[in-house]
Amino acid sequence: MRVVIVFNHPYEGSYNNAILSSVTKGLRKASHEVDLIHLDNDGFNPAMSAADLKAFVEHKPIDPQVIDYNKRLEEADHLIFVFPIWWDLMPARTKGFIDRVLCPGVVYDHHPRGFGLVPLLKSLKSVTIITTMNKPRIMYSLLVGNLIRRAMLRSVFKTMGYKNLNWINFSSVKSVSREKREKWLISLENRFSKFN
Repeated sequence: MRVVIVFNHPYEGSYNNAILSSVTKGLRKASHEVDLIHLDNDGFNPAMSAADLKAFVEHKPIDPQVIDYNKRLEEADHLIFVFPIWWDLMPARTKGFIDRVLCPGVVYDHHPRGFGLVPLLKSLKSVTIITTMNKPRIMYSLLVGNLIRRAMLRSVFKTMGYKNLNWINFSSVKSVSREKREKWLISLENRFSKFN
């Protein structure tokens, strides 16, 4: 199966890069084809321009990079996001990917009866979001309300009609031991080596 990974972290030595490596190793062990969209290395521009917005409304993307990403999503059986949580939400490039790439006419459309949305990525079986943060899990849950779950899983993908949505979050990353971080990586590799 074809798995598209959307990755967003500018520092090559980050824990997010280690996560990307573990997930990729696991997927390849399971003989999945991995297609990496590295938003930072690709120089993806997250800002929606006036021309982009016009294209969005007309359901006809014009940015060659967005068109390329759209084609790759259309071929995906699974979609995985990997990014850090900064100030309780996703980084700008991930938000821009949602705004500019997850567009109507490609990823979803409006229901013909005028209420709700319908998914257009017919091959897509699941969406998994993997995040890291330095805040303790309980604090993020109680004080912030798990914004990633609410914003990406519920407000974006569930609203579009996609099912099998998962969120894996690693909290207090800077304060936990190196051994614990390494165990998380092994666990991820094992998990995705059984991915189907």
